[in-house]
Amino acid sequence: MSVRVRRVYDPPEPEDGVRVLVDRLWPRGLAKDAARVDEWPKAITPSTELRRWYHAGEGSYEEFAGRYEAELAAGEAAEVLEHVRDLVRKGDVTLLTASKTPERSHAAVLARLVRS
Repeated sequence: MSVRVRRVYDPPEPEDGVRVLVDRLWPRGLAKDAARVDEWPKAITPSTELRRWYHAGEGSYEEFAGRYEAELAAGEAAEVLEHVRDLVRKGDVTLLTASKTPERSHAAVLARLVRS
């Protein structure tokens, strides 16, 4: 069982397993049937405030990751994070994001937390 992070714009692959969109907004210009998204749990996406803060360049990736982890530790986000962990225990999961740099996005933070 594995967790992968991929761009939602990349074509689906057989080894993707369950495809989980981890962005709050639907990706621009992408038809829903082409994306083949199995789940879209908005509760585990970064808050609008955190997303805007990070994209404005006001902090480092490491600081963003810490703030995002804090958001995921409470309430509905913590419950949904556990659901994604359950999916991983059952099979392969691919976390999908529209980010141009998925390795330095919230999806990479989420993948690390899901694996732990």
